[in-house]
Amino acid sequence: MSDVTIIRDGRVARVVLGTGRRSNALRSDDWAELAAGIDALATDESLRVVTVTGAGRAAFSAGSDMREWVSADPRQVENSFARMEAAFTAIERLPVPVIAGVRGVAAGAGCQLACACDLRVIGERSRMGMPIARWGILASPAFAARIALLSSPDVARDLLYTGRLVEGPEAVRLGLASRCVPDSEVEAATEALVQLIAAQPAGAIRAAKLAVEAALAPTRTAVRTHATGPAADYGDLQRGITAFLQPTG
Repeated sequence: MSDVTIIRDGRVARVVLGTGRRSNALRSDDWAELAAGIDALATDESLRVVTVTGAGRAAFSAGSDMREWVSADPRQVENSFARMEAAFTAIERLPVPVIAGVRGVAAGAGCQLACACDLRVIGERSRMGMPIARWGILASPAFAARIALLSSPDVARDLLYTGRLVEGPEAVRLGLASRCVPDSEVEAATEALVQLIAAQPAGAIRAAKLAVEAALAPTRTAVRTHATGPAADYGDLQRGITAFLQPTG
């Protein structure tokens, strides 16, 4: 059963990540389903805007469910990362705006997913970041570019080197998020933004997204065609996962 739900609501499509369990971490099959679902929406001429939120109130998404990487063949891990990237790219290429409502944690692939969206509404105490180095995950050019395009190369370096998570106000100051509201108001603020966009002429909004994407195209094309190595140092990855899943006490 998929942990990604897409609900059509008139001119709006609502993507819900996870089920509220395990901080809405997604499995490889979930990433594939998300990519396929977004690609299907791309052909819908009546669509005006898409929202992405996490199920429940604790998290947007903690990224990938690393439990499926325990003792996994390296090819399985590489396939999982390829599916993640396909989902992010599908969102970036969707011809209508995609708005992320970030409540709770958006970490790792969850942060990348939020950054792939056009705009991000984040809660004051909600957090975004890329704590991937501790797992032996090797940052790809695409991962770095999403952060650098929103903020700066320095911010990309900071978050990738340190793995720290930034709360809502700092996320806005750094350019990672569009606006910050109290956590209890994330849903309402996201919906208000969605309705404002949906009320605009469809052709103008699609043209605006295309125009911004054209400006970003040189960087996006460069990172997508850049030769990359493995997604992770598999020894470090297995040691990190084992330590993380090891019962304590």
